[in-house]
Amino acid sequence: MKKENMLTRLERAVEKKLPEDADFAIDWDRKNHTVELIVVLYAANPESQQIEDADGVLSEETVIEFEDSILLYHPEKSVFDAEDYLAVFPYQGKKGLPTAFIDQLAGYLADVVTDGLSDLLDFLADETAEVFELNWQDEEFERRLASADLTDFAAYPNY
Repeated sequence: MKKENMLTRLERAVEKKLPEDADFAIDWDRKNHTVELIVVLYAANPESQQIEDADGVLSEETVIEFEDSILLYHPEKSVFDAEDYLAVFPYQGKKGLPTAFIDQLAGYLADVVTDGLSDLLDFLADETAEVFELNWQDEEFERRLASADLTDFAAYPNY
């Protein structure tokens, strides 16, 4: 059996953990040496409230789609703005990422998304709320990682 690489491990872990009412995609940018894990949340907007996104685009759709992402990057080769992402994490070149890191990332992301879905519904119900965003806590993720065995790696994929 072919050994799992970073992308296949990430896809399998997120698919297993993410709530069914959320979606995800993985975008591998070979030239920039990045892997973007995009999560998408959907929420009903039955009142067709006018919602403005981060780019200033107004929408009155009956289903609101919210997207955010995590970036995995090569510390010496990738170029990006960390402010554009929910969280960013370096991988170790061709060695990739520890499998336990990927599993913890998927598990914590699932918790963040579950809370986010609830918060998104609250946001839509509260006309005074001005901003909705997912709430990633670095300290909580680090706490979860503290007991993980980070010795087994999923390699960066070959071209």
